[in-house]
Amino acid sequence: MGEEVPLAAGDVTLTDRDGLPAAFNWSRPWGAPSSISFDTGNYTVSFIAPLGNNNLKSIYKKPYNVSVTIPQNFSVQNPLLAGLSNGAHVTAHPDNSTTVTWNNTYLFDLRFYSQTQADILFIFFQFMAILVLVLVVIPYVISMRKDQ
Repeated sequence: MGEEVPLAAGDVTLTDRDGLPAAFNWSRPWGAPSSISFDTGNYTVSFIAPLGNNNLKSIYKKPYNVSVTIPQNFSVQNPLLAGLSNGAHVTAHPDNSTTVTWNNTYLFDLRFYSQTQADILFIFFQFMAILVLVLVVIPYVISMRKDQ
């Protein structure tokens, strides 16, 4: 209900403005979530973490540049299945991965989907088209023939 939920992250790296690894302290206090601390400056924090429900969102106290790379087996192209908060810039790469970036944002929200979900949506629309044909179009055509 609005409280911060720590993310179980692994493979954490911190790089400076030149892309070189930077030192950071990783603290794991007993009974509290892990955290990292580092000197003031302009850094990039990268990590790998599990996600649930194909949704990633965060709110910050001051604006940050955010970049999220989505692997090849997921997409954000279909607006019926995906969702991007305002200010998102989507870049598709030749290897079918996608990078979504936000500049100077206080929050971001990203919902992505798999090919299976896109296939299920396509099957649903086909089923609905057949249903409309059977329940609306065919009875209308039959009623028009009876009137003649």
